[in-house]
Amino acid sequence: MPETNGENPIKIEASHVQAGPLNAYLARPAAGENLPAVIIIHEIFGLNENIRDIARRFARQGYIALAVDLFSHGNKTLCMLRVTFDMMRNPLKSLSMSDLDSSVKLLKEQPGVAPEQIGVIGFCLGGGYALAFAVHNQELRAASIFYGRNPGPLESVARACPMLGSYGEKDRYFSRQGRWLQSTMEKYGRPVDVKIYPDAGHSFFNDTMKTYNPEAAADAWKRTLEWFRTYLPQKA
Repeated sequence: MPETNGENPIKIEASHVQAGPLNAYLARPAAGENLPAVIIIHEIFGLNENIRDIARRFARQGYIALAVDLFSHGNKTLCMLRVTFDMMRNPLKSLSMSDLDSSVKLLKEQPGVAPEQIGVIGFCLGGGYALAFAVHNQELRAASIFYGRNPGPLESVARACPMLGSYGEKDRYFSRQGRWLQSTMEKYGRPVDVKIYPDAGHSFFNDTMKTYNPEAAADAWKRTLEWFRTYLPQKA
């Protein structure tokens, strides 16, 4: 069913779809041409209502949003273990990279999508995969990383698309990852903007958790939209 946002009159449509081997959730404006598109990658909790809500938020801003489920290969628990192990080992060598390639293919086939205007965003586990995918797939034009683990070797980010990062200072492991990401991308002259929020911890963007920090979340969302409007501009 089409739905609206009181702050934005764009009507949207949403449905569950199949992106190659991945289950996914597609949210899009009810009308429009040459629209940019965003792939959304979930936390360890999988493709849940929080992630679907983020897809709808993007759609209300004029994006075609595809939230993928990396745990689509059979038993969810086994998939979660495999995807998590791959993240700890090296996400660039994960089966998830080819899975995510299928999501790009699906988006490029969608009516109304500007095929050269696709970005990615991810959170925690999904943040690490979004970062790795931004290295792996050269068709991506922008990425927004929320407290994600860096790929190895870190120098691989030299070939990544423009990268926005949002981390909580209280989340010590991942805030270090953000600082390393910033310095390494700057070393290679790649567009990057990492912000570490002093009063925020891990998963500060997830409004269904006790760790939610509304001030940091609002600022990170604003920065994400500004980043994507710069590197994924909507065409006339």
